[in-house]
Amino acid sequence: MATRPHVVVLGGGFGGLAAVRALRKADVHVTLVDRHPYNTFQPLLYQVATGTLNPGDVTWFLRSVRSKQDNVTFVQGAAERIDHDARTVALSSGEVLAFDHLVIATGVGANYFGTPGAEHHAMPLYTRTEALAVRDAVFWALEEASVNHRGEDVRIVIVGGGPTGVETAGALAELRNKDVPVLYPELNPYKVHVTLVEMAPHLLTAFAPESRAYAADSLRRRGVDLRLSTKVNAVRPDGVVVGDGEFLPAGVVIWASGVTVPDVGATWGVPQGAGHRIVVDDHQRVLGRDRVYAVGDICVGEGEGALPQLAQPAMQQGHYVGRLIAAGTEPVPAFEYKDKGILATIGRASAVAEVAGLPRLQGFPAWAIWNGVHIVTLLSNRNRLSAMVNLGAKYLAWSRTHNAIVGDTQAPALHGGATPAPENR
Repeated sequence: MATRPHVVVLGGGFGGLAAVRALRKADVHVTLVDRHPYNTFQPLLYQVATGTLNPGDVTWFLRSVRSKQDNVTFVQGAAERIDHDARTVALSSGEVLAFDHLVIATGVGANYFGTPGAEHHAMPLYTRTEALAVRDAVFWALEEASVNHRGEDVRIVIVGGGPTGVETAGALAELRNKDVPVLYPELNPYKVHVTLVEMAPHLLTAFAPESRAYAADSLRRRGVDLRLSTKVNAVRPDGVVVGDGEFLPAGVVIWASGVTVPDVGATWGVPQGAGHRIVVDDHQRVLGRDRVYAVGDICVGEGEGALPQLAQPAMQQGHYVGRLIAAGTEPVPAFEYKDKGILATIGRASAVAEVAGLPRLQGFPAWAIWNGVHIVTLLSNRNRLSAMVNLGAKYLAWSRTHNAIVGDTQAPALHGGATPAPENR
């Protein structure tokens, strides 16, 4: 009896899962590999980092894919070596997987651009673990300030003015404006600063100028200190050095300034282009490698083939590669990306939306679209319901609910003397 072709998919993100699902009815066996047992819905990680959503709201158990697809198995691990001649992948667990087709969809990580101290002292926001670390650091900084630095300035710096940076800055500003006065009566909210540093002269470079201007104005109205056309020269344990040498003290530095392919990608025997991304042809095939494909943030097309490093391109590429493999020897037209638009939110009732077929939107209509798209795109009804409940508690019960989803942080030690009781307000 002939053995079914074996498809190995490296990465359970948007692109990898789309490829797996496109193979649901194909006569193949699929092995999905990821270093984590769950998929992470990255566009909402900042809501975890700012205490609005639970990590379980934005994660989905990857083994659940078998509930509707019995030709797939899941293996937890990371790809360490790819032998293209033997057609095998060696995993961090020691397991070696033979493949007939290989789909590389492992995603990317933070790019620190060689900034001194950034890798050690700044906090990225691309994984569940990183989001929880940011959340704990933010609330630790507030707890520490409430005990030892009353009346002093407390600052959180966000580096990067793309969607992640803008959305994180807006959420932190609303935490400061609405929740800190109630939850931390020991602190003066006007002494709690949220600073966003962006090297370009504007935010949201992928958006139209009017959307950029709206986002900047909306952040400023929320009290965010915008530092545009400003380079971060170094990150220190206690803050950042920017511009011509100005030092901004900060308890937390969040890095949202760009992404790059992990170093291990250079050992996989695949051609790398701009940003060390894997170069693919117009059928998402890795150049020079037979039956090896790359999708999502980790790949780049030849020439002008670079697509935005967003969920939609990854999902469309993954679905296309799944169809291509399922088609076997049948010809399949070249991949064509269908741009559905881009979205970014700044805070409650404030967002920008540039959606195909609609005029450019700002404010509440854009915010409603942003919420609807993100909730619908979550991977299960449980995730959608939980996210709706938590986001609703945050934004619909705006004036009555002052709560945050927090974790365990070490209690701050008092520096010199007893802590006075907070004033009643």
